[in-house]
Amino acid sequence: MPSLVNAERISVAFGTRILLDAVSLGLSSGDVIGVVGRNGDGKSSLLKLLTGRIQPDSGQVIRSNAAVIGYLDQSDEIANTDFTVRDIIVAGQPDHVWAANTQSRVIVTRFLENIDLDAPVAQLSGGERRRVALTALLLADRNLLVLDEPTNHLDVEAVAWLAEHLNAKRQAGTAMLIVSHDRWFLDATCNRIWEVHDAQVDGYEGGYAAYVLARAERLRHTAATEARRRNLVRKELAWLRRGPPARTSKPRFRIDAANALIADVPEPRDQLRLRDFAMARLGKDVFDLVNMTYSIPNRTLFDHLNWSIGPGMRIGIVGVNGSGKTTLLRLLDHEIEPERGKVKQGKTLRIGHLRQLGQTSPAANTANAELTQVPLHPQDRVLDSVENLRRQTMLTTGREISASSLLEGFGFSSDKLTTRIGELSGGELRRLRFLRVLLTEPNVLLLDEPTNDLDIDTLQVIEDYLDTWPGTLIVVSHDRYFVERTCDITYALLGDGSCVLLPGGIDEYLQRRQTARALASSTALAGGNSVAASSGAANSASNASWAALERQRRKDLARAESQLAKLETRIAKLHAKMSEKAADYEALLAIEKELLEATRQQKELEARWLDLAEGL
Repeated sequence: MPSLVNAERISVAFGTRILLDAVSLGLSSGDVIGVVGRNGDGKSSLLKLLTGRIQPDSGQVIRSNAAVIGYLDQSDEIANTDFTVRDIIVAGQPDHVWAANTQSRVIVTRFLENIDLDAPVAQLSGGERRRVALTALLLADRNLLVLDEPTNHLDVEAVAWLAEHLNAKRQAGTAMLIVSHDRWFLDATCNRIWEVHDAQVDGYEGGYAAYVLARAERLRHTAATEARRRNLVRKELAWLRRGPPARTSKPRFRIDAANALIADVPEPRDQLRLRDFAMARLGKDVFDLVNMTYSIPNRTLFDHLNWSIGPGMRIGIVGVNGSGKTTLLRLLDHEIEPERGKVKQGKTLRIGHLRQLGQTSPAANTANAELTQVPLHPQDRVLDSVENLRRQTMLTTGREISASSLLEGFGFSSDKLTTRIGELSGGELRRLRFLRVLLTEPNVLLLDEPTNDLDIDTLQVIEDYLDTWPGTLIVVSHDRYFVERTCDITYALLGDGSCVLLPGGIDEYLQRRQTARALASSTALAGGNSVAASSGAANSASNASWAALERQRRKDLARAESQLAKLETRIAKLHAKMSEKAADYEALLAIEKELLEATRQQKELEARWLDLAEGL
């Protein structure tokens, strides 16, 4: 593959801190490289160096004349906000021109479905500008895409579609550099991983799962002081191997080596013990939604919703943007009241509510008003901001822990304890806010997009903490990996006023959405009925289609298992035959040829079996 960008011994520093020190690397056509590392370690700086946005202090970056670079910055800014959306994405072309291209029509419909193309960019929200910038980049003809947190402001369905679209671009030879905290997205798109740490960049072949395995092997040989980090990585590797089928459907790393590393790693959570502990702390009642109805202008978000949430339940909530996920959390917390019906809370609830950045915290309705009303000031020190709430807090084990120890466990090392709040990065500030929620000693956690601005190492720490946290957990997130890793069941807001259980998890949700879109499209072509009728029919058809698809997959899975059993028997017989004919060279050659063919068929069937299992 032709080389596009090469860096030779590049170094860069900000102030007294060295971000990269004599780093050499390169990428070629068809490379899709995920860039991971802690916040502040230099991931975004590396992208800017390779694309020429900043210059290295030493060394050089050589970009091929053939490299046509498209860059999606982490910020939501667009250079000229006087332009309309149409100007930005299709250079002002009218609909009949740009929409004649099927690919362009699909991309615009997917990301800008509810945005007026003739609206000035200045009127858009930060998330809408972000989607406009991503759409413009995907529509442009570039052979190197540099994407800094491309999944920000995208729901789980849009993230899945983007992964599929980028995979098609990779097959066509497009190279990509992707910085993302979304581990599912990294594993679905990348064929290499660069880890930025300690001013160096380590490369790993394969996707995120392969990186976790290789990193676990590397950390196994490090000093004893790395024991905690090593255990966290091994724990995540165990999840990758034991979790939902999507985690193992494409075996990009050595399964035997992975199994050896995690042989003594227990399940992430003891669900029965945590459920018993939760009942002791919460009683039998947590939330009861009784005929709850809530509307916004021109739309009903919840229509006579009945839902009982018990102690120790770990619930992930998915849905398109605007379907009411954040509103649901606010209703549960009694920040707002339903138009009709009731939201009943248990008597012993202590709710910890982590809101999205920018949301205010109306603490008057919470059990911990005296704590959540203590504000964060830019001039405060990190340690002081925590000790002003509580100097000691009680862990789930019953052991008390100091504020400084808790901060250290969440990645605030000794030098960070005296840092001013105003000097923290977005990820560090988000981490601090999460800690302040935990200091209230809640028995119910409502987490609204908790992964925003957090690096993967921090997410692993939070997941590890939640593994032993005995309470009711409700997570709203577009981060598929985080939802599947921390929650036991998933519900979806389908946009028709309902909240439905998804036995098949997020895969089922994506299938429902795909079926609903297809039906809505065919209904529109046929003339259709009202929007409401189309929505109801789409959901009914989605349920029926999903059931039929699942039945067929189970049949195909059983057939594949039967064929695999026969092949295993055949391979065993061939091995025995080879032992019998050890002295007959010509016979051995014939048997070996037959064995190679049987092994090839076995591998194909195993891949087929894994693909089928992914859908169940």
